[in-house]
Amino acid sequence: MKTIILFVLCVWVFEAHAQKLESNPVGYRFTDTKVLPCTSVKHQEYSGTCWSFSGLSFLESEIMRMGKDSVNLSPMWIVRCAYIEKAVKFVRMHGKDVFSPGGATGDIFNIVRKYGLVPLEAYEGLNYGTKEHKHAELDAALRGYISAIARDPNKGLTTAWLAGFEAILDVYMGPAPKSFVYQGKEYTPESFRDFLGVNPDEYVALTSFTHHPFYAPFAIEVEDNWDWGMSWNLPLDEFSALFEQSILKGYTVYWCADVTEASFASTKGYAAIPEITIENVDPEEREKYLAMNPIQQRMFVLNKRRPGKEVKITPELRQKGFDTFATTDDHGMHIVGIGTDQIGNKYCKVKNSWGERGQDYKGFFYASYPYVAYKTINMVIHKKALPESIRKKLKAYSVF
Repeated sequence: MKTIILFVLCVWVFEAHAQKLESNPVGYRFTDTKVLPCTSVKHQEYSGTCWSFSGLSFLESEIMRMGKDSVNLSPMWIVRCAYIEKAVKFVRMHGKDVFSPGGATGDIFNIVRKYGLVPLEAYEGLNYGTKEHKHAELDAALRGYISAIARDPNKGLTTAWLAGFEAILDVYMGPAPKSFVYQGKEYTPESFRDFLGVNPDEYVALTSFTHHPFYAPFAIEVEDNWDWGMSWNLPLDEFSALFEQSILKGYTVYWCADVTEASFASTKGYAAIPEITIENVDPEEREKYLAMNPIQQRMFVLNKRRPGKEVKITPELRQKGFDTFATTDDHGMHIVGIGTDQIGNKYCKVKNSWGERGQDYKGFFYASYPYVAYKTINMVIHKKALPESIRKKLKAYSVF
């Protein structure tokens, strides 16, 4: 009988404590509602290659979705091949184009289509004396070389310039593998892509901006979209609903977004757009809040670091953010699930490429639905994840 009484007492104390936390939540606490399979968190380290890490993470989940064994793909294979494509275009444009380590969502699929895929074990891209990706010197060397070529000092290009560019890549990243052995069988990058069942034409990039017609494609005007990749433009309500709809259908999302908001705190596990309002202030602190100027009030709410009421995102607000550079093209990530916080707000569960160390959720974080609706540049999903109602509106272009 004494044991039972102690047990009941412990339960009562626990429940009372839980109710207290629920009525005065401190920090963010998340509950997953659906999470799809993905590979382990990787680290891009000191390289501007998030687009490659996140894009390949997306394809790794796609490979598992199709029933294949899990595989870790080589981000540096994609980076190397993309650099070659960037160099060719940069020279064709006489140096009047973007040449940087950054990339856009379409790059992954264009490179996979032309060059294939390579497992990580066959090409790590580390050939310059460190155990981590550290690209400042490589980027500077490539930029200096290709800028000199684009100036056309011979008044006519030689046949050697591209081989010279590839030689720099060979020295820093290692020669490109023409073939390799994976699980006892020999493949080329092209045959490995086909073995994995990856078809770049099965994926579609989507966005939502009001300065272009809806249900038509356009090239998003950001620097890293160096190849002028096209994204299909949707009204915001249809676009923002796709994140949850895709996950519920079993398809993860390749996500490109702005991460410059003060409320983007991925190392702490969340990204949100809290409303700067007295409703997000504890009653006992509201008098102090009302005495502050608007800037102080904003920082006061943001520094609370706990869930609350968020900004309602409209097409006008989203467009203004893009037009005024409040929303910029910063980071590629991989959405693998959805969840809620302790007061019921909904979130996308995001796999990042900044490693596990120093991260509250071991390399994952949760982006609120308003954050995703406001700060997304574009997303890529499998075409089958699109609702039929949207597919019908896009069929006029004979793509679906």
